[in-house]
Amino acid sequence: MCCTDAALAYVEAHAAWSEANTTPSLGRNYEAFVSRDPAGMARAEFAVEGVRCAACMSAIERGVSEIPGVARARLNLSDRRLAVAWAPEAEPEIGAILERLDRLGYAAHPFDPRRPADAEAAETERLIRAMAVAGFASMNVMLLAISVWAGNVSDMTPENRDLFHWIQALVALPAAAYAGRPFYEGALRGLRAGRITMDFPITLGVVLTLVMSVVETARGATHAYFDGAIMLLFFLLIGRVLDQAMRRRTRALAENLAALRSETAARIAPDGSVRDVPLSDLAPGERVLVRPGERVPVDGIVERGRSDLDRSLVTGETAAVPVEEGATVHAGALNGDGALVVTVTAASGGTLLDEVEGLMRRALEARSSTLVLADRATRLYVPLVHTAAALAFVVWLLAGAGPHAALMIAVAVLIVTCPCALGLAIPAVQVVAAGALFRDGVLLADGTALERLAGIDAVVFDKTGTLTLPEPVLAASGDPAVLAQAARLALSSRHPMAAALAKAVPGAGPWPGAQEAAGLGVRVLVDGVESRLGSPAFCDAQDQAAAALAADPEASVICFRAGKGTPVAYPVRQALRPDAAEVVASLRASGRRVVVLSGDRPSAVAAVAGWLGIAEWEAGLTPQDKIARIAALKQAGHRVLMVGDGLNDAPALAAADASLSPVTAAHVSQAAADALFLGRSLAPVLSVLTVGARAKALMLQNLWLAAGYNLVAVPLAAAGWLTPLIAALAMSGSSVVVTLNALRARGSRPERWEPAAAPAPAVVAPAL
Repeated sequence: MCCTDAALAYVEAHAAWSEANTTPSLGRNYEAFVSRDPAGMARAEFAVEGVRCAACMSAIERGVSEIPGVARARLNLSDRRLAVAWAPEAEPEIGAILERLDRLGYAAHPFDPRRPADAEAAETERLIRAMAVAGFASMNVMLLAISVWAGNVSDMTPENRDLFHWIQALVALPAAAYAGRPFYEGALRGLRAGRITMDFPITLGVVLTLVMSVVETARGATHAYFDGAIMLLFFLLIGRVLDQAMRRRTRALAENLAALRSETAARIAPDGSVRDVPLSDLAPGERVLVRPGERVPVDGIVERGRSDLDRSLVTGETAAVPVEEGATVHAGALNGDGALVVTVTAASGGTLLDEVEGLMRRALEARSSTLVLADRATRLYVPLVHTAAALAFVVWLLAGAGPHAALMIAVAVLIVTCPCALGLAIPAVQVVAAGALFRDGVLLADGTALERLAGIDAVVFDKTGTLTLPEPVLAASGDPAVLAQAARLALSSRHPMAAALAKAVPGAGPWPGAQEAAGLGVRVLVDGVESRLGSPAFCDAQDQAAAALAADPEASVICFRAGKGTPVAYPVRQALRPDAAEVVASLRASGRRVVVLSGDRPSAVAAVAGWLGIAEWEAGLTPQDKIARIAALKQAGHRVLMVGDGLNDAPALAAADASLSPVTAAHVSQAAADALFLGRSLAPVLSVLTVGARAKALMLQNLWLAAGYNLVAVPLAAAGWLTPLIAALAMSGSSVVVTLNALRARGSRPERWEPAAAPAPAVVAPAL
């Protein structure tokens, strides 16, 4: 027996086996996180804490790029990951990067997708606690403030007013000290690094307001501003919590990719012994054993063995693919019942999964450079408000009002411009629009996608699982009696084509005692007669399979044979989504460009494009090809929506301006997509475009409403004419206005199509 046979026999003789899979700790072995591309360029990624805005991003990129040897530094604002590349001749110095980031005021560590998310979970919990404290304090302080405002225009005595002010201070001061820590710490880090961060003006406004309120309360003044300070913290913390929740989705990308990876592989030694080794110890040309039920750990070529591979997490295809000697396999595919000996072509760092991850990372980095409406509004709002307050202070001081009176007016400007309306302008629309999409079967994963969906003028579809239904269907049934026997045997198989056959006969029961032959099919002995279901060779049905394929070249076949009877070949295909033609027609009628980009065979893609009337399509594309086609569309001035479902679609989903996946998509594609849609209908594509356009228009309207409020309120406050009561009413009124306007995002639902009475045309899927 040769060594390969010994390895296969070893697996077949041991049905139960275990594998130790330990995660190496980070420790100080930073160089373990440095990778090199074929050109020799070194690259490492860092998780950076404390990144809040675009100003942080530019400061980090500029500071790290100044380190000698660093060729490029790019920070992904959405997941706070800094990618640093060194020139081939430079020696990576991880410590220098960490030291520079520390001097800039940011804590960082080499990024490890397997590292527990304890730090992020702790930060989320901290922000939620701070928001809860600020919210509780805001409600109580506002109730007290309303009592004071009412008393100031009635018969409240100064003693009672001062008592209410001190009670407000008793509630607001400790609450602000606790709830404002995320902003205070960010401001201090920036000051230590010699920079003014976005947290600094927030801290300045809150601290000045609280100090002035205490001074005014001690002086027995009519007005205090505790309510404005604590409400400002509350609304800002709401934004921080929502931002943190959005980042969890980005972390899921790394987690889902890591779930497809194997840390070890069963290497076959020259003497035939099998030993689990780390992937980093494998070299091209070595052989590994892939046991039944394992994920393929490497890219390679099958040297020996036969099995079915479930590649649904890698390609999005639902059908298991039979593989035998000479077949190419990729890391991440799930092996079926057969043992495989695979010759390694790529192991750690060079597999298809690594390539997809790199493409997706670069696409996300490019997308993160685009500032959303909230970022742009904040960058303009904070400097303008604080400049106005400073000018008011200087002007009144020069006019002889005295330091106290001038400072009071400056603080009044800060209070009256409390960004409640601005803080609600975008989130309120996002919440209402997300609810409207949910009613249409769409789960919105990223609220900022609504802005990107508004300008879409080109829609790119994947084929299999996107334009078509994910599950295969039987294309021709033949003799009902024979079909009933085949369906009963199909219930004992896990193969997707067998599932399509079983569904064709509802209520059928499985044959007892059926046995599955790995990579071939399933068989059963009934009344001394053996029946088989599976491949043409397994059922001795090569002629029938050839005839079926000649009649329908785009179909795949599953064969059945009972005893010595004539075998039957059943064609199996995938069907278009029931409303695919109507959705595509609607997109084209709206003036949008519709394109199909698929990795499938040209004949299969042509069939789908022909049924749907899509003139632009390409087949046989790799993930790089799809990204290149999307980049070409964007360079031509288009804003692209990508709709796809496979792991090979994930980089394209990230590279597009906006993305949508069916809920049956590969987990990594779900994480990369901006939204997921449920059910068999394709109409959610129209829903996201309609709601996105309406939502962005309302966001802009809300921002203009908030800006209009400030244009009126700031001059009045700077002139000293605005009392706290009027300011509070105006502030509350502006918040109510933007909230009511946001409710319009529900709008009218787009037209939905029901499946046609006739069955949708079946179209070819890739070879199953």
